[in-house]
Amino acid sequence: MDNKNYQQLTRTFLRLSRFSHLSAIASWDMFAMMPPGGSRARGEALAELSVLEHQIITDPTVAQWIDAAGQEDLDEIERANLREMTRLHHQASLLPESLVEAKSLAGSRCEHAWRSQRPANDWQGFSQNLKEVVKYSREEARLRAEAKGCTPYDALLDVFEPDMTSAQLDVLFADVKSWLPDLLNKAVAKQSQRQLVAPVGPFPTSVQRELGLETMALLGFDFNGGRLDISAHPFCGGVPEDVRITTRYDENELLSALFGVIHETGHARYEQNLPRNWPGQPIALARSTAIHESQSLFFEMQLGRSQGFLKQLIPAVKRHFGDQGAFEEANFMAWNQQVKPGFIRVDADEVSYPAHVILRYEIERALINGDIDVDDIPALWNEKMQAWLGLSTDGNYRNGCMQDIHWTDGGFGYFPSYTLGAMYAAQLFSAASQALPDLNAHIAQGDLTALFDWLRQNIWQHGSRYTTAQLITQATGEPLSSRYFREHLESRYLSLPR
Repeated sequence: MDNKNYQQLTRTFLRLSRFSHLSAIASWDMFAMMPPGGSRARGEALAELSVLEHQIITDPTVAQWIDAAGQEDLDEIERANLREMTRLHHQASLLPESLVEAKSLAGSRCEHAWRSQRPANDWQGFSQNLKEVVKYSREEARLRAEAKGCTPYDALLDVFEPDMTSAQLDVLFADVKSWLPDLLNKAVAKQSQRQLVAPVGPFPTSVQRELGLETMALLGFDFNGGRLDISAHPFCGGVPEDVRITTRYDENELLSALFGVIHETGHARYEQNLPRNWPGQPIALARSTAIHESQSLFFEMQLGRSQGFLKQLIPAVKRHFGDQGAFEEANFMAWNQQVKPGFIRVDADEVSYPAHVILRYEIERALINGDIDVDDIPALWNEKMQAWLGLSTDGNYRNGCMQDIHWTDGGFGYFPSYTLGAMYAAQLFSAASQALPDLNAHIAQGDLTALFDWLRQNIWQHGSRYTTAQLITQATGEPLSSRYFREHLESRYLSLPR
């Protein structure tokens, strides 16, 4: 059998991947390089690309090929690819072309305006654009929910994290809520007994960039297939052959940009090591947003803030910024493992970080399900920040509900990926430590080869060959459990044995 229908599908999805490539690079340029005057034209161009991709994947012949390919003689890899093709086709077919275009345009307008509205603390201006994005996101959620037979929010969550539901999240997050506040308070109390020396700036952006590039090299980033730039919000974009990561710099603060780079390098290494032997096919894509975030948080938190890795950073930090008291080994390590609740999610320590995520999850779920409206967000945000972290954001929109980029383009359903990713990362690091008994010693020596080989073998090389549940069970021997995340935090911040 020549599997002609499956072959037609592979050609179609290869074509789609090439348009997606162009869209990814144009989006990166919009965030990192484009002058402000280009915003409207770029938004329209990206919307046009979105419509074109939508037309290709929803063409009626694609549905016919999918049905016929299911009867063809496919091997295990091809069947996995067909599963992913089917999922993407069904997701796209639920939306009319007009909605795809309108949502893309609204998202571009909202994001571009956000760049100036956030520094100006202009919630009123921002909320008008956000209402438009929410309108289209709710319509998308309604159409998906009707087809799937679930709540509107669960329908959007499924796009980012296939097979995950808010009922499952509520169980996982309820467990975190049961122990995190006490752990947070104990960690803060324990750390209050020591006096730390703060790094003294200024720290020039150009020098911070050099330190970031050096750290990316230590982490195995392939500069022949990627680059580092600046944007208003750190991100990793592009395509596996050309990965673009960004960070933002503050010359009065040394480590925020550096750990932003480490985080995005985790994303980038995953992308750079996805399988290349299935070019342009859905099976070669990253498994899910939570698995993607597990890689960035594996790099930033499990590895990056470990004692061994911090010890490796010190000589480079001293070489770039001089030898000061803050860079003495014990102080430097303690400074980088501070538990200090703050307003900004991307700068949060890993103990208080889940509070930022669960807060956003609860708000966006209520927003998409129609239980609240955009105008309700600031008060709810303030209420939850005070309950979780004892901080008020009343009137402080720029450091409260305007700080993230995700909602500007309708990325509702993404935020849970961060805490799911932290749980996956802890479970993966535990499994890697079992498989590699000398792992911590190797990290302290700057030898990360075995660790990256383990990630390549267990996560990176598989792309979307397996479902998320299959992937994590094969890698760690069991399904997702929040137990490893709790044990990791208790071990690092309360010195309790794992």
